[in-house]
Amino acid sequence: MPRITAQQAGGENVCAFLDTLAASEIGPKMLALSDDGYNVLVGSMPNKMLLMRDYSDHPNVYNQATNSTAAGRYQILYRYWPHYKALLKLPDFGPISQDLYAIQQFREQRALDDIKAGRFASAIAKCRNIWASLPGAGYGQHEHNIDHLLAAFVKAGGKVA
Repeated sequence: MPRITAQQAGGENVCAFLDTLAASEIGPKMLALSDDGYNVLVGSMPNKMLLMRDYSDHPNVYNQATNSTAAGRYQILYRYWPHYKALLKLPDFGPISQDLYAIQQFREQRALDDIKAGRFASAIAKCRNIWASLPGAGYGQHEHNIDHLLAAFVKAGGKVA
């Protein structure tokens, strides 16, 4: 579950969408083997977890195998982190900061109202250019089936319109 409250996030659907995104990006096994994904580095596998040491700031660890610096529950790239850390006045790379970052991405993609209203497919379509695991992202990485993600959303307490 996200560490941000439903009230802080803007509703239960926003929290459910955060959980869905984490399940898509990290996967249930690695979520269970970590601090609910908040400390996971890109390139992790259930049998070989790569974890951050602390939450003081984005770790900016480059993984050559994946050509990425993605880290955390929502696999945030370092190149974007300094901007959003300043914009949102985030104190660290801790769980709530990561949740707030993801919600800002929803807002900028004009998906937040869709998420709140339960327009799941529309929200996924608007966010897929940010997260490679979403269907239709087109980054050449594994993309999840929308029905699988919808089931995760509902299981997390999301309500569909």
